[in-house]
Amino acid sequence: MRVDLLTREYPPEVYGGAGVHAGELTRALRRIIDVRVRSFGTPVDEPGTHGYGVPQPFRGSNPAIQSLGTDLLVAQDCRGADVVHSHTWYANAAGHIAGLLHQVPHIMTMHSLEPLRPWKAEQLGGGFAVSSWLEGSSIVRADAVIAVSRAMRDDILRVYPEVAPDRIHVIHNGIDPQRYQADHRTAALERFGIDPGRPIVLFVGRVTRQKGLQHLLRAGFLLHPEAQLVLACGQPDTPEIAAEVDHLVEGLHRARPGVVRINEMLDGTSLRQLLTHASVFVCPSLYEPMGIVNLEAMACGTAVVATATGGIPEVVQHRRTGLLVPLEHSRTGEPVALDTFARELAESINELLDDARLREQLGKAGRARVETAFSWGRAAARTTEVYRSVLNGR
Repeated sequence: MRVDLLTREYPPEVYGGAGVHAGELTRALRRIIDVRVRSFGTPVDEPGTHGYGVPQPFRGSNPAIQSLGTDLLVAQDCRGADVVHSHTWYANAAGHIAGLLHQVPHIMTMHSLEPLRPWKAEQLGGGFAVSSWLEGSSIVRADAVIAVSRAMRDDILRVYPEVAPDRIHVIHNGIDPQRYQADHRTAALERFGIDPGRPIVLFVGRVTRQKGLQHLLRAGFLLHPEAQLVLACGQPDTPEIAAEVDHLVEGLHRARPGVVRINEMLDGTSLRQLLTHASVFVCPSLYEPMGIVNLEAMACGTAVVATATGGIPEVVQHRRTGLLVPLEHSRTGEPVALDTFARELAESINELLDDARLREQLGKAGRARVETAFSWGRAAARTTEVYRSVLNGR
């Protein structure tokens, strides 16, 4: 069986959880079946992996139109596949068109849903309507849909009621516990000027409204003064969100010492060292269907504070592997009570900063949960079962 896996992100061009997922799942699947990866961006020096740039006529167009142009190139090259498997709206159209063109099943893994990310309109403008249309058109015709959490499955059924429940399969993201484990070396801390002798509160994520960074920054004014707030930030979605975060960081710098901002994607070694030395890892996401980064923190034995939204409670168990902060959304996707959310976020972080024994207990339980409940081998085996069931059903 040959499967063509279609994705915008693939290592080394990874900026979020979907890219991590695509890389790790491919590695695990290739132990079982033939997988050809077709990813956006620079061609990858890896057997069976192909990169696709934006076609010349679409360069400079709205990002959604650029993606659609690239999708056409990808779809054309899927000839010979038994199954096409797309990840995120960027590649969903490629999978949908390839399925029709080559008369093979199309399977989609849903990492998020466009209609539940209204702030993307800031980034894409009218392209947000295009991305939503591409996702919706593809999912209603897909032969099977893989949801990365039970919460994501519920969201799919709510947003796209045309999708039959029996076509949706829940397969959680995995983690490689051999790769992600405690690394007590301090090279990364020295590189970024982080004091290993002071408590560290760590955030890792993109500068986008979805990740809730601006709310963590507001909570930062309420954190214990001895704590360092380390912000490992990816590229901002828009100039507006970049300016908002810059303003909050500057204000926090004036109010307290120990604010460290890292404006780059971390390499694996640096990430593991920061996660290991963090007293608390914080995931303040407003929308998070799964959240691989929480698994990475737990695998390094670090206690987690996260919002009780989406698939996070399926990973972080309240008062067993971390603390969950309640979140009630407004129609815009933002918290209903901004001050309350920031205060409760700070209170949970401070509780763990005050209680080393609890931090250690949660960290050990988190590592144990990663080892027993999440693995890419299990995810790959279940994904292959979906491939075979769809093929047998044709």
